[in-house]
Amino acid sequence: MSQYDVPRLARELGGQLRGSVGADARSRALYAADGSNYRAVPDLVVVPADREDLAAAVALTAAAGAPVTLRGGGTSMAGNAIGGVIIDASRHVNRILAIEAEAQTAVVEPGVILTHLLAAARPHGLAFGADPSSGSRATLGGMIANNACGAHSVAWGTTADNLVDLDLVLADGTRLTVDAPGAKGREYYAARPGREGELHRALQAFVDRHELLISRRFGQFSRQISGYALHRLLPQHGYDVARLLAGSEGGFAATLQATVRLTPLPAAKVLCVLGFGDSITSADCVPVVLRHGPLTMESINSDLVERLPAEVRDAAVHAGLPAGRAWLLVELGGSDQAAATIAAEKMLEELRDSGSPATASLVTDPRAQGVLWRCRTDAAGLATRRADGAEAWGGWEDAAVPPERLGAYLRGLDELLARHGLSGASYGHFGEGCMHMRIDFDLFSARGLATYRAFVEQATDLVVELGGSVSGEHGDGRARSELLARMYGADGVRLFREVKEIWDPAGVMNPGMIVDPPPLDVNIRHDGPAKDRQLLTVFAYHDDDHDFAQAQRRCVGIGNCRQTAGGVMCPSYQVTREELHSTRGRAHLLWEMLQGDVITDGWRSTEVRDALDLCLSCKGCLSDCPVNVDMATYKAEFTHHHYARRPWARPLSHWSMGWLPVWARLAARAPRLANRLAGLALAKRLGGIAPEREVPEFAQQTFTDWFLARGKHGRGERGKVVLWPDTFTDHLSPQVGRAAVEVLEAAGFEVVLPDKRVCCGLTWISTGQLGVAQRVMKRSLAILAPHLAAGTPIIGLEPSCTAAFRQDAPDLLNDNPLAHAAAKSTFTLAEFLTKSNWKPPQVGGEALVQPHCHQHAVLGFDADKALMAAAGITAVIPDAGCCGLAGNFGFERTHYTVSKAVGERALLPAVRAASNDTTILADGFSCRTQIEQGTDRHPLHLAEILAARLARNASDSEPR
Repeated sequence: MSQYDVPRLARELGGQLRGSVGADARSRALYAADGSNYRAVPDLVVVPADREDLAAAVALTAAAGAPVTLRGGGTSMAGNAIGGVIIDASRHVNRILAIEAEAQTAVVEPGVILTHLLAAARPHGLAFGADPSSGSRATLGGMIANNACGAHSVAWGTTADNLVDLDLVLADGTRLTVDAPGAKGREYYAARPGREGELHRALQAFVDRHELLISRRFGQFSRQISGYALHRLLPQHGYDVARLLAGSEGGFAATLQATVRLTPLPAAKVLCVLGFGDSITSADCVPVVLRHGPLTMESINSDLVERLPAEVRDAAVHAGLPAGRAWLLVELGGSDQAAATIAAEKMLEELRDSGSPATASLVTDPRAQGVLWRCRTDAAGLATRRADGAEAWGGWEDAAVPPERLGAYLRGLDELLARHGLSGASYGHFGEGCMHMRIDFDLFSARGLATYRAFVEQATDLVVELGGSVSGEHGDGRARSELLARMYGADGVRLFREVKEIWDPAGVMNPGMIVDPPPLDVNIRHDGPAKDRQLLTVFAYHDDDHDFAQAQRRCVGIGNCRQTAGGVMCPSYQVTREELHSTRGRAHLLWEMLQGDVITDGWRSTEVRDALDLCLSCKGCLSDCPVNVDMATYKAEFTHHHYARRPWARPLSHWSMGWLPVWARLAARAPRLANRLAGLALAKRLGGIAPEREVPEFAQQTFTDWFLARGKHGRGERGKVVLWPDTFTDHLSPQVGRAAVEVLEAAGFEVVLPDKRVCCGLTWISTGQLGVAQRVMKRSLAILAPHLAAGTPIIGLEPSCTAAFRQDAPDLLNDNPLAHAAAKSTFTLAEFLTKSNWKPPQVGGEALVQPHCHQHAVLGFDADKALMAAAGITAVIPDAGCCGLAGNFGFERTHYTVSKAVGERALLPAVRAASNDTTILADGFSCRTQIEQGTDRHPLHLAEILAARLARNASDSEPR
């Protein structure tokens, strides 16, 4: 590859494109890694504005002699889309141009996300056949480049099998369309004018010269994804140039537009879950199941299931996960539910007759099926950690063999793992002989990397011996391209080089992928300075061996946070769609901060500060990310160090809302005056508060003052509880505290408050003032000590404060036994009442419920659902995600627009659409405030709803 003038190219691109061109450290660091083990810092990052911009970017970059790296969702596990000049098509080149229901086709741009295409096709009873588990963020362009497969490819084919035609741009700027096989014939293409005809004549001469070798080595089974699909050019395949492009990893041309074939959805589906003692036994039954034409046949094992959150694991068992240590999820379709069930029963009958020891359950309920499928779709992330917390990596996660040889492959692989002292968790597409796995390679030392190389070379020999492919789905990239010589031989690799030169004579299109690859153990991103940086941190990171660098390695780049179809994670990305504002983007920049060669200022980095700026600290990633990235904690840690010894540099909001507990206590002395002052424009400006925001009013009487004036009530025949008077309840929503007292006393408990003023320190945590937070927490825990010693339960009403005790306190005060005791003794109101088997009053009616993000992520919401059900409340829980206010975030001047946009994404429209008879329920003060300021509805805390019903019952029972 020739050298080129990067600043000159940046100027040229910036002058001729309407999209953005990033040569800055932040842009380059953001795109230095993908979902693989590799790191290659790009020279430039281009985000084209549209299709024409994309074509121009390719041509201009190639003309400068620079490497052109096309990128979609950045989820590649083989390192296919890093380095050179990154051209990100996912941001703007992402329109669905047409859905042709009668023709069963769709026309899409390369940045279209698969789930968006599926959603558009579903009303027509259609779907795209290849559906990888990364479909919520994988783009069609990336799927074409890697020939992605997915769960249904056993029935509906790979991405290549579902292509109709592609509009392309070559490195020299030539635009052309390649059609479905047999559409026009070889002669037509050979007669095309200019560079297009020259290309086709060269391809036809190539296949004529090598027809025998190609027919013997390529296209031997469905998951032979490695290398180029040269067999597509053979006469028996109709000179299928479009499908040759699938799996070429951007090495031939860039896709500008694709017409894809859609598949009719079956009228009904059943999921048959088969349980086995081990994965090898499950693999042995694959040929029997295949005879019944399954739509899917996916494998998971106990190593992964046991790492699922407890509530998901329990839900999976309840949904139908049978006994076993390994499972196959087999989906069968039919013209109706009865036909699908009969098909499944026939399959089970033959399986029993074959002597298979499988246990089985038939699952027809779509919601139960969804729970079981989550066990599989979360596998890529879950597999990155072993059950004991040790890290595991890709690198050998994608091999495939003919399905009838899968059992032999797994036996050989087990022997190979044992020989090298390795272990791994596996999952995969057993119906096509493809298995994914993460292995506990040591990628941090020379010895570990030598073991890694030896293992993959020996595993390659095993796969080749069984007639398999080193890549069965993810492509070769940096991880496997070097191994192609072992798979195809030197003459096969020469064919790859020859066909690459036909398409890309200058060798600028994603160089090093498949042809002339770098060694597979070079540019491993974990083998760098970051691994040796032992930073002094305030949080303990006890789940990451007390190592901030290890915590940052949790993000392996699979990009679950880039999904746009709901969920709590990641609210700012769902609004902006910018990589910078995804959990992955922030994690990559924190990692680059540790590497220190692109992001060079450490804790003082403005690049990291700006990336974290739109993090709402919602903690959604803690639960929704399969590897439990906790960006809220990382943001608090970074912010603490970033402003250390520089208090004047902090945003004004850190002093106003970060110190809210102090200001609230002062306001309690003269609440009317405080409310008048807080509403002034000057006060908002000095506090960094958005002028559009209404500042919530301080109560005329705090909850604590009400409680002390009230005196002792309730006999407490069922014991004593401590009700936590958080700042929000005490000073801003005292009616919630009063309601909770009434409910707890009605349940038979004596309610007490801490003996002195207390605070959980949450506002100081969220603004990165961790020294203050520790002092506040220690003081509060000391006040609670007698209650903790007595085993008195602590009831929290504000979910974020309750979560602070449950998660933040033990991490901030790791050596303080009171913090760990408080974490075990603190409950939400619903948790405590459900645990105490209290029978609530019958409230009835419907409630639209907004769970607080911290409750979703840390505490769980099952107890609330159970309590509402026991009270006869029909809970409607929209997939609204974060409310958008998120404590101080939505009040801050610079965040108001994003805060409102997050709320308007789903929550506020749902509230407006709710009938007047529907109660709006939100336990979080932030959630209630966002709803009140964005709609005309007044939301209530669950305690208020229960207390109102108790009061009504008492009134009804009084003598008239």
